[in-house]
Amino acid sequence: MSGLPLIQPETATGQAADLLAAVQKALGVTPNMTKAMANSPAVLKAYLEFSGTLGGGSLTAAVRERIALLVAQENGCDYCLSAHTYIGTKLAGLSQDEATAARKGEADDSQAAAALILATVLVRNQGTVTDEQLTAARQAGLSDGEIAEVVANVALNVFTNYLNKAGRVAIDWPVVTHEH
Repeated sequence: MSGLPLIQPETATGQAADLLAAVQKALGVTPNMTKAMANSPAVLKAYLEFSGTLGGGSLTAAVRERIALLVAQENGCDYCLSAHTYIGTKLAGLSQDEATAARKGEADDSQAAAALILATVLVRNQGTVTDEQLTAARQAGLSDGEIAEVVANVALNVFTNYLNKAGRVAIDWPVVTHEH
């Protein structure tokens, strides 16, 4: 199968080289996804800026990782399931059970549960949300800012899911596969 080539940091040039070096410095590794994105430095830069900016938002890393796991499960993206299971359980403080539950749109934490319910609606309805669903999200404790961040996190993860699937990016994390 032909997919996007992986741009290796040691052979990258220009902005792609700079961005991949920044990824390596920040993470200690250069994931295959970022190497695939480096085919277009604009794509890699946009991803890093969008992801980094959302990381400074009001949703916790654990909630963002739960959203990522749900979206990856819904979209059948094994690369993102693998990456976010690792990141969620090793860096964001999720237990394995919490990561598994997130894939099903479930969480014991009330904010996470509200975010996952909204994220599920967004993914399954391609962004369409009813007034009743927005009201329910607010009643469950999400602020308007948090609702906007849930939408943004869903969009970010749909992007990475699509890029990894279309680009046939090889999984370089402990492998987790989606449930059919």
